[in-house]
Parts: sequence; C-alpha cells; structure tokens
Amino acid sequence: MTAQRGKDLLLKIGDGLAPESFTTVAGLRAKTLSLNAEAVDITHSESEGGWRELLAAAGIRQASISGAGVFLAGAAAETVRGVFFAGAIRNWRIVIPGLGEIQGPFLIANLDYSGAHDGELLCAMALESAGALAFAVLP
Repeated sequence: MTAQRGKDLLLKIGDGLAPESFTTVAGLRAKTLSLNAEAVDITHSESEGGWRELLAAAGIRQASISGAGVFLAGAAAETVRGVFFAGAIRNWRIVIPGLGEIQGPFLIANLDYSGAHDGELLCAMALESAGALAFAVLP
C-alpha cells in the first residue's frame, strides 16, 4: 500500500432515513480512529511454559473517533449539534483511504467549540461506538 493523504480520512454522519445518505463533517483538520479489543485471560496452572493464554473473540470491542478543526456552518454542523443535544445514536461512516470504510452506530460523547479573540472558531468532537460495526473494502 502506498502512502495516503491524512485529509482523505473522512467522517460522515448518516441522515437516519432509509436508504441512508451520509454527509461529510467538513472543516476537520485532524481525525483519529482507535479500534480496541478487550483481552480475556484464560491462563491456568497448566498453560504451556507459564505463558498467558487469551480467549479469541471473547472481549468487548469498541471504536473511538475524534476530530478537530475549523468550525464551518452548514447542514452537517447543524446535524451534529442536533444529534448531540438529543443524545441520539446515529450511523456514521469512516472512510480510511487506501483501506476501506467502517460504518455503524456512534454516540457523540464530546462536542467542543473554542476560539481566541484573534483567531477562527474551532470545533472538536469525540464519538464512541454504540453497536456492531461493519468494515468494507473500498473499490
């Protein structure tokens, strides 16, 4: 795989309709996706050589997403704000350039706005997975 541009890592929020349409959350300069799996230790007195043993596919899996950048007014910004204040869980699509996309339900855990008197208005958000996620390879 060749190097990819960081700006092509995209966060898209679903509209909740059927069929679902996704809108890119614009203005985000930095985005991070973290995938985590909890280990379930099944080591016992007869584990070979005293090495730890883990049970496959047994722990809780989760995804966390964060993004920060310049606040841009628009439909996606209004949607994000509305979903946060409603405490709603929406489907999100995360496009990972050169790899694929992850889609599934997320809760907006943090929504931050900041700005200095001599600078632009900034926005930051954090999402936490709220159900099963699906991965698809990009064509």
